[in-house]
Amino acid sequence: MKVSVQSVNFNIDNDLVKYAEKKINILEKFHDHILGAEVFLKVQKSSEKENKITEMKIILPGNDILVKKQSNTFEKGINMSVDSLKRQLVKRKEKLRA
Repeated sequence: MKVSVQSVNFNIDNDLVKYAEKKINILEKFHDHILGAEVFLKVQKSSEKENKITEMKIILPGNDILVKKQSNTFEKGINMSVDSLKRQLVKRKEKLRA
């Protein structure tokens, strides 16, 4: 699966890119027809602690799945996004079987 990771308003660390790719590759277990994934990591300029925004888009035949999470670290945002995507992929696969 092709995974594209982009950062907005900061320079991304290579370890963070590898972490995101590793987590997203787990999603292949839940759906057979994933074509690719796009990850957008953004830093929102505000005084709040939870100023890190993680957006993930899973590209599937038909409709894509988009998830947006806000947290205080990118790792936490990636984990929350992947968990949400797992649930959505399982639901979508069950609908295809029915």
